[in-house]
Amino acid sequence: MNRLKRKKAGPHVFPFHPLPVPFGATPLKQGVQFRIASRHARRVWLMLFNHPDADRPDEEFELNPERDRFGDVWHIFVKRARPGQFYAYRMEGDPEEEHGRFFDPEQWLIDPYARAVAGGSRWGDTLGLQVGEVPRYGPAFPKSVIMEDDFDWSSDMTPAIPLQDMILYETHVRGFTAHDSSGVRHPGTFRGLIEKIPYLQDLGINAIELLPIHDFNEMEYYQANDPRRELRNFWGYSTRNFFSPHGRYAAGGVNGGQVREFQELVLAMHQAGIEVVLDVVFNHTTEGGRGGPTSSFRGIDNDIYYIMEEDGLHYRNYTGCGNTVNCNHPVVRRFIVDCLRYWVEQMHVDGFRFDLASIFCRDQNGDVLDRPPIVEELAEDPVLRHTKLIAEAWDAAGLYQVGSFPSPHWSEWNGRFRDDIRHFWNSDHAMLPALAHRLRGSDDLYNHNHQTPLKSVNFITSHDGFTLHDLVSYNHKHNEANGEENRDGDNHNHSNNYGHEGPTDSPKIRAIRLRQMKNMVATLCLSQGVPMLLAGDEMGRTQQGSNNAYCQDNEISWVDWNLLDRHPDLHRFFQQAIQMRHEFPALRAGRFLTAGDDPHAHPEMQWIGFDGKAPDWHHGRCLACLLQLHDEEDPAAREADGIFFAINGRKEPRDLVVPRAPGQPWRIVLSTEEKTPVWTTFQQKIRLDGRSVLVLASTPKPKP
Repeated sequence: MNRLKRKKAGPHVFPFHPLPVPFGATPLKQGVQFRIASRHARRVWLMLFNHPDADRPDEEFELNPERDRFGDVWHIFVKRARPGQFYAYRMEGDPEEEHGRFFDPEQWLIDPYARAVAGGSRWGDTLGLQVGEVPRYGPAFPKSVIMEDDFDWSSDMTPAIPLQDMILYETHVRGFTAHDSSGVRHPGTFRGLIEKIPYLQDLGINAIELLPIHDFNEMEYYQANDPRRELRNFWGYSTRNFFSPHGRYAAGGVNGGQVREFQELVLAMHQAGIEVVLDVVFNHTTEGGRGGPTSSFRGIDNDIYYIMEEDGLHYRNYTGCGNTVNCNHPVVRRFIVDCLRYWVEQMHVDGFRFDLASIFCRDQNGDVLDRPPIVEELAEDPVLRHTKLIAEAWDAAGLYQVGSFPSPHWSEWNGRFRDDIRHFWNSDHAMLPALAHRLRGSDDLYNHNHQTPLKSVNFITSHDGFTLHDLVSYNHKHNEANGEENRDGDNHNHSNNYGHEGPTDSPKIRAIRLRQMKNMVATLCLSQGVPMLLAGDEMGRTQQGSNNAYCQDNEISWVDWNLLDRHPDLHRFFQQAIQMRHEFPALRAGRFLTAGDDPHAHPEMQWIGFDGKAPDWHHGRCLACLLQLHDEEDPAAREADGIFFAINGRKEPRDLVVPRAPGQPWRIVLSTEEKTPVWTTFQQKIRLDGRSVLVLASTPKPKP
């Protein structure tokens, strides 16, 4: 590689700027201040480029460790450097201190604090690389962008939706609008998602949870010996830079414009009353294990950023992705906090879902901590404690913490809810106790240490696994298109094809599948906690039996908007179930309600059998509940709406005894039956179809 000589400190370069500035590249009045931390580097070079595809720097400065280093911080002020330029670093270590370090002075490095990363003009761009070629420098190496924060947030107002009122909608920026049927002007981009805001409002959701939007390399499988080389890293769980929005999600270019386009997305969502939650992946990075590509952390301070084996050469792999971020190292903790604060303060996001969050509970040796510092720090941070913090409370090495993630301030993806509700509806087993626990907000998991049902983010489907349509259409996973001989993906799906694997023209099978989808959505919306829906489930989206579509950038993963015309009944039912959730506060109480099957005890959730007596907890498949909030100190609460819902998990119809309405006569709010039953004012019994849910409501009587 051709190198330029180091610039001498003079009219264009100053070794230090007196203003306290953050890490990264900070534009100031007469230039740019650069700051980067490396404890073990002995030589550091800053390279500046005028073009993102330059094969060599236009200027290069070698930092003087006696003048340009303060502690572990390397810094330099470059006069007349400007926003819109590109930069990268090179670093060299001490050859005698290479244990656990991978310094290479020829390797270009992305600044971990870069606000944008340039490279690749469109999704799937190979940048002229041959199969198996990984750039260490040159035109194809992604470069950091000097960014100026000048976005006008003056019209923004955070919706600040209480957690108990949230209805999350998990979606993928590209997959939501990439299909030709989406009808947007900018498919597969942040702007395309903005165009779909009216649809989201009409559906009734008030928060979106976006699959990773941090910079990643969708071409990482483009390797000679990888059977997936024609596929893409679609999901994005392989972060290259945590401060940067993914450039290929921008409609107007990737050389810094992605930052503004993401900010425009957040602003538009907020103006529509919708919060934005980001799925973040601090457990591993795209650099993988030994032999993986180097792009940033490995070449800066490898043994600080990653958990290493004792030999210092191999990575401890608790993520299944080759490496594990050393999250409880003080330097890495500082980096994570800085990063999340940036996304809240400068990008105005409302919360985070942490992928494989149990990694946060491991120390620098990989051992499990009772009180992990990073978990407590995020929960108590003055900025972050006011955001939504959601843990995927497990990792790939067997640590499963659903119900025990060590912080009362975090919520959890409730995998137990997913499995139990699937199991109840897609099997013939008696599971009334488990069903009652999930409906109550998983009190068996969270009703301790002053916690609430808001710990539980309830979901039945997510990006990882079957869609709702496929959950009732396939008995087995079908991941052959991934090139891994169907070995990948979970083998335990609690699914049911109801007599035929995959698509069918049988009216009987199609009818039961539709009803079961409705049953599961109804159960989700009747449960205390925070409900989360998967994008496309409301229109019957299929992944053709794939339960692990991480690399499918095609119609397997994209939302086909034609399905709205094919399944209007399902879409309408989703709207009704969501509206029911919004309408009745008793369904989102935010605290554990008193519960029991003794009517004389006046529980707020009174469990009832279909015969009007106590449920058959051991063998039954039918459960009803009379739900009404009680608060002796609040007269308004004593006059709250009454909800009565009945769940028939049996295949056969059952007669249901309906209790007396606590206020106005009962009215039907929701029914999953093929034909909504007729209800008369003083009716006391109704026949409920097999495998169905019925919800009645009673409003308070008017005051005289």
